[in-house]
Amino acid sequence: MIDSAPRVTILLPTHNRADVLGFAIQSALWQTERDFELLIVGDGCTDDTRNVVAAFTDSRIRWYDLPKAPLSGYANRNVALRQARGRYVAYAQHDDIMFPDHIERLIATIDESGVDWAYSRPLWVAPDGVIFPFSIDLTQGDELDIFLRTENHVPSTCVMHTRSALERVGFWPEDVPGVADWRCWQRIVSTSASGAAGHCRVPTTLHFRAIWKEGDSPPERRMRDTAESLWWPDVLRHPPVAGPEQATIWRAMQTAGAPWVEAVRAATDTVIDRLAWMVTRDYTTPAEAEARAEIEALRAGIFAAAEAEREARAEVGDLRAGISVAAEAEAEARAEVEALRASTSWRITAPLRAIATLVRRRIGSRP
Repeated sequence: MIDSAPRVTILLPTHNRADVLGFAIQSALWQTERDFELLIVGDGCTDDTRNVVAAFTDSRIRWYDLPKAPLSGYANRNVALRQARGRYVAYAQHDDIMFPDHIERLIATIDESGVDWAYSRPLWVAPDGVIFPFSIDLTQGDELDIFLRTENHVPSTCVMHTRSALERVGFWPEDVPGVADWRCWQRIVSTSASGAAGHCRVPTTLHFRAIWKEGDSPPERRMRDTAESLWWPDVLRHPPVAGPEQATIWRAMQTAGAPWVEAVRAATDTVIDRLAWMVTRDYTTPAEAEARAEIEALRAGIFAAAEAEREARAEVGDLRAGISVAAEAEAEARAEVEALRASTSWRITAPLRAIATLVRRRIGSRP
């Protein structure tokens, strides 16, 4: 007997993150939408990933233990996606965490908007445990155009689309070194009947920075400058304790439960509102004010150096003029001496000068 197809397929690709994979799996299994299958795709895992997966006995899990695929392993993801049975396809990442109503809210977004691709508001988590809300509204034409042509700031964990849309575009491209998910999203949205994206304005996941990435991205740097302000909500700060940042935040979620999730969402609204207020007030963060002061000091130093350079050049010009005058005087004196030596009187008085020189020598030689 063949089981009836689940409503949703969740794809979770992984490669050697056994230390945090368990949190991603647990967050998928605790969804309020219970009718799903979880396809975990191991892309040449060489750590303890197999045992982590085996510790979960939920019948909705299907484990694909595959050899390492070329590039970023997109071919292995397609192996599982071609066997997906759900009407909707959602994505998990091995180092990310879903809120319990993630699947439920994205299904509602697709059904209510009539689109076949939707996403929820991203929340990025830095390694120091600071949560950065990110604003991107692809229902706005200019933002959607940038998404389709230039750049993507929507993590795959935030995304859901229909399975028919995935089949329409031919699954994920396998011959690109990176961002195959974004390439797939671009094709889905641009070839859909509506040409639009669905936007769930409520955060439903936590996206953690991959361990191979170094430093804040430009959007994160701008948000971090703001996060240094005293008003940044405490619930959006979770310094790692006894393990990776995922473990610290997972403990916070487990301890406080649903109220913690709602507190994060309320704090996200606070941050977005404060950022809008800061724009209208021309507000600068302490870090921005310090940077501006440094820039002004640098400009003043450059101006002072330029003034000193102009003064030095003027002094050099005066010195050169003095040298030129002295050279001209010397040349005139030499000309006068040469003229004197060439004169008749100089030749007539030559014997007298010789006698005077001899007398001076003799007088000078007496004891």
